[in-house]
Amino acid sequence: MTTRWQVNALSLALLLCAAPVWAQVRGFDEIAHEYVTAALSSNLSLQSQDLQVEHALTALDAARARFWPELSMNARYTVSQGGRSIEFPIGQLLNPVYSTLNQMLQAQGQPVRFGTVSDQSFAFQRAHEQDTHVSLRQPLYQPAIPAAVTAQRELLSSEQFARLALTRQLRRDVTVAYARYLQALDAERIAQATVALLEENQRVLDSLYRNGRVTQDQLLRAKAEALNATQHTVAAASAVSSAAYYVNFLLNRPLAQPLEAALVGTVLMDSAATQSTRPELSQLEALNRAAEAQLRVAQAALGPQLALGVDAGTQGEQYRLGSGANYVAASLVLSWKFFDGGANRAAVSDARLTARRTALAREQMAQRVALETRQASDQLATARSGLIAATAAEQAAVAARRIAQRKRDEGSISQTEFLDANTAATSAQSNLNIARFALLQSRAELAYANGQDETP
Repeated sequence: MTTRWQVNALSLALLLCAAPVWAQVRGFDEIAHEYVTAALSSNLSLQSQDLQVEHALTALDAARARFWPELSMNARYTVSQGGRSIEFPIGQLLNPVYSTLNQMLQAQGQPVRFGTVSDQSFAFQRAHEQDTHVSLRQPLYQPAIPAAVTAQRELLSSEQFARLALTRQLRRDVTVAYARYLQALDAERIAQATVALLEENQRVLDSLYRNGRVTQDQLLRAKAEALNATQHTVAAASAVSSAAYYVNFLLNRPLAQPLEAALVGTVLMDSAATQSTRPELSQLEALNRAAEAQLRVAQAALGPQLALGVDAGTQGEQYRLGSGANYVAASLVLSWKFFDGGANRAAVSDARLTARRTALAREQMAQRVALETRQASDQLATARSGLIAATAAEQAAVAARRIAQRKRDEGSISQTEFLDANTAATSAQSNLNIARFALLQSRAELAYANGQDETP
């Protein structure tokens, strides 16, 4: 197991080796922080999540608005013809009586006093009618309204925690992607240095072959190794481009936009922060509270509800104001649903199941966070010890290749032994490159798992 002083000593050694380029290259944390800040202001996924938060905020405003009275104006003007009517046979009832009375008057020598009466017909609808009024509706007792406001408030909190979780994930992804870009860049440098060394080896062997000190097969193998190393540089350059494309994709920039190189030695002494609450857990807790509030909304639908209604306006066959046209009506409306075919009972059961599901999801996420934290911590410890071992192996392999170069120049070593030494040194340099950036990525993963990384 590695100790802290070993890691710090290794970090100091790497810093001293990188000292000549400090004036030209900035530290990894500084550049990564700039890229994270740029991603937080331009990433499309984060912008989409911002819209989700705004949508939840408008839904909360709509739920709160139900506390306030509703005021509206309604106007109606109707023109009708035909339709149902009531026939009143008043003529058939009175005309025989009037006829008898008139006969009695004539018998007495008096003039006729009673005329005939026509039957009457009353239409149900007026030919012209208007109704213009202002309506006021105010809920007095509706338990579903505060429960719905609570549910929407918790849904808003859930969306805000989801945005925070996406922000932290974006920070980790940008940091890891940039570290992988630097790793690919360093791998390309190692490949290019290997090509230069093998080309120099080919030139030396060509001179030794002309002087009869080596055989032709050794020269041919040197050429083959140089060509193979050249092909590796092409693959390394492609890996650099792919890594850069992904970083620019996260930053919502042109894919071919160049990235800045960084000095990574300064990050090796940093330690991960202590564990804190992950926003994913807070998001699920808010969803659970929202589900419980929705359950109260469903239960309140079965209880009594009381509302006040006031209507004031004018109605009649013509538009006019004043006595005989104006009217005011105020009502207290009590509603209590006793039976709806089981629809509300199903809604209550559904809300209860949703609350249980979110509670289980929160418990599952807690276990997942604990697993991620433990794995990230183990990976960081492994990366630290692996970096020390890779550094020692690289130093030994590079020293062995340097000795093999001197022996090759003197003609006292075979080409096979020199190439084996070069292959071992190149492999050790690649392993050191992987170990350095594995430590960097493990630190970012542990900070993400702990929930303690800072987000601008």
